[in-house]
Amino acid sequence: MARAEKATAVAELKSEFDGSSAAVLTEYRGLTVAQLKELRVSLGENAKFAVVKNTLTKLAANQAGISSLDDLLQGPSAIAFVKGDVVEAAKGLRDFAKANPLLVIKGGVVDGKSMTPAEITKLADLESREVLLAKLAGAMKAKQSHAAAVLNALPTKMARLAEALRAKNAEGGDASTDAAAGEGE
Repeated sequence: MARAEKATAVAELKSEFDGSSAAVLTEYRGLTVAQLKELRVSLGENAKFAVVKNTLTKLAANQAGISSLDDLLQGPSAIAFVKGDVVEAAKGLRDFAKANPLLVIKGGVVDGKSMTPAEITKLADLESREVLLAKLAGAMKAKQSHAAAVLNALPTKMARLAEALRAKNAEGGDASTDAAAGEGE
């Protein structure tokens, strides 16, 4: 590779790091071109899976302010640059790695935080962002409904209590009035 080509490759990798919300580093040793194509398809449109040169990737990552990948860049490396939902991409990588044990997740960076392979697997175990937001909205709605029911119950209970006291006074109110009068004598 000529010096100009290397500089261009480093600039492209740096722009990928800068424009991605996550980057997951993998080892692809032993996977066929067809399997890599299948992986790219399974990751969808929100992730770009690229085979990279370690030295150029180290330079680009350091220029992007990411130094945590330096120790992981050994052997044949490929990176999944995630621009959309990180959980979906992590699920795609995890599921593909289960079906094809030759794909090894080495680690990665999510929103500037270094992640171990175990943390990426835990991330993959989360439900999608949309499902989590729906659950949060449902919980908030349930809490609001509960609060509304409690606040609605207070005036209703007060009205029933007042009605019960009025009814009691109407039917046996004279006895309590007589008792109060009898104390005064």
